Amino acid sequence: MQPSLIPQRSSGILAHITSLPSPYGIGDLGPSSHSFLEFLARAGQEYWQFLPTGPSSPVFDNSPYMNASAFAGSPLLISPDLLLAEGLVQQKSLISEPVFSEYHTDFSTVATFKSHILQEAFSNFSFYSPDFIDFKKNTAWLDDYTLFMALKKEFQDLGWFDWPVEIATRKPETMEALRLKHHELIAYYSFEQFEFFRQWQLLQTKAKKEDIKLIGDIPIYVGWDSVDVWANQEIFTLDQKSLRPTHVAGVPPDYFSKTGQRWGNPLYRWQTRDQDIEKKLTDWWIERFRSVFQMVDTARIDHFRGFESYWSIPEEEETAIHGEWLKGPGKLFFDKIFNALGPLDIIAEDLGMITPEVTVLRRSLGLPGMKVLQFAFDDNPDNPFLPHNYTHPNCVVYSGTHDNDTTVGWYLSDHLSPSQRQRIKKTANQTDDTPSIIHKDIIYLAMASIGRLTIFPLQDILGFGNDCRMNSPGTSSGNWRWRCASRFLTDSLSSWLRDETVLFGRCPKKSETE
Repeated sequence: MQPSLIPQRSSGILAHITSLPSPYGIGDLGPSSHSFLEFLARAGQEYWQFLPTGPSSPVFDNSPYMNASAFAGSPLLISPDLLLAEGLVQQKSLISEPVFSEYHTDFSTVATFKSHILQEAFSNFSFYSPDFIDFKKNTAWLDDYTLFMALKKEFQDLGWFDWPVEIATRKPETMEALRLKHHELIAYYSFEQFEFFRQWQLLQTKAKKEDIKLIGDIPIYVGWDSVDVWANQEIFTLDQKSLRPTHVAGVPPDYFSKTGQRWGNPLYRWQTRDQDIEKKLTDWWIERFRSVFQMVDTARIDHFRGFESYWSIPEEEETAIHGEWLKGPGKLFFDKIFNALGPLDIIAEDLGMITPEVTVLRRSLGLPGMKVLQFAFDDNPDNPFLPHNYTHPNCVVYSGTHDNDTTVGWYLSDHLSPSQRQRIKKTANQTDDTPSIIHKDIIYLAMASIGRLTIFPLQDILGFGNDCRMNSPGTSSGNWRWRCASRFLTDSLSSWLRDETVLFGRCPKKSETE
């Protein structure tokens, strides 16, 4: 069993990097993130949680959960200001940027602007830099990723499975010829990744200075059209001839969906009896965890239950109805991860259809699960998400997640009956039903709970409605765009949050009197 994740009561904020204030249409790794770390410190917070930071695609609405790589960083997060400080771009290039909205990200416009800036920086970059040479030498996934991106450009974003067969199946002589053919593009994509991780190291240094711990996110599955699947075809459920998945991921029908959810990601070959493939699959996951924990202090595993058992859907099925539960790799898998990497601070996302077996697995590993207060008020007095029903402090209490309504939006929605709204207010010891302070009521309940760590989406700290929601599951467009204008991150907001955090013993001890 691992040691407890959180040694003392603490608190943090969930805000994706893209949502932060910035003059360039999207939050990035530069001043916007550094300023947010300072805000967190002033507010008495100890954690910053964000969504996956990999390269997204307009094909999937720029979802951070559908990346071209599980290892690479998104070039959209690279800071123009830090490129300027390096002397790689000119001030006039930044001044002439388009007029961007403060409140949402137009990914298409941002991508065009960032591409121009990065091309300028690339033309001024020295490839003889010792740091760059060291980065290329010690980044094992870089060769496959840069070639994959060069080929995506050559084939106009066509999926790798539709490339010429000798490329799709990675014939060694073909791969070598392609690396020579696309050496300039490969150099450019290598530069992008070098700059992303150089700026990430600056962010880590700033976070350490402010005593803020970073919480990342590990989606359990990767996209079919990703370098991860292209470069590691043997560990996924792919037909060797068609290169299509034989079975895909999802969840079965439930109260929320009569047909379930068919996500479409290829599954891992957890059922294989081939020891070489089993070892390759485990080694790939070890490197994935290693990569993530070089970037963050803690990581949330999305869909943790899939490691105990997972829903396998035949690829030809249009819905998730006709699938079956198959056993996941279980505790033995995590034992191998921890033996290779040592103890890791992991939050297990254990929401949805959770069986006793999933809970046993999580507890056997000593991992905290999630308690989401928006799921607490369903008229069931034994609801495990109600704060007074918590039985152990090793849990992370959320007001909501990136997939939920904002707390104000949830309270005003038709998801709740008048009696449920009254019960929420009564639970928070409030006698009025004023919706404008419901976010403070829910934050109060979370802060007062025995859960060692509380996390609140930034929208809930601000008391914003559903027009500021980050993602609506089941919809394929219009998500991931919300941004926070700088004027909302005020001293009075940080002072109020700090007071609440101190009141419930969640403020870092050394900063309580600062």
